[in-house]
Amino acid sequence: MRAADRAVETIQHEMTVFARRARASASRLHPELSLVSYTLLGHLEERDGCRATDLAAHYALDKSTVSRQVTALERAGLIERRPDPGDHRVQVLHLTDAGRSILGQVTVSRRAAVGERLAEWTEEDLERFAGYLVRYNSWSRSG
Repeated sequence: MRAADRAVETIQHEMTVFARRARASASRLHPELSLVSYTLLGHLEERDGCRATDLAAHYALDKSTVSRQVTALERAGLIERRPDPGDHRVQVLHLTDAGRSILGQVTVSRRAAVGERLAEWTEEDLERFAGYLVRYNSWSRSG
């Protein structure tokens, strides 16, 4: 096996470990907010609201999956639907004050946990790693 092939295998394995740890740690950071819910709330905050179909498209998820998540977030009082000012037939999802508060709490906790894992890394390593992640995810969004 070529060195590049071994590296790709290692990357794939380590990304799987990363994803599993992220899902497992989500419940410790906030028992009522899954990693998917946290991600969706973050996207809604970043975009200042969007349609459920936009969430499904952005994350390459089935509409029914997003619908279940959205329903759970609505029931928990973390998001609300509002008519789109440009087209009243369209509903736009927005964070509620409670959603913004919980998202803020979890974000602080997640940053602290990640910061703790990376505390021994040099600034150069952190910048390089961040750049590689941005580069990888930029390609995967368009590809």
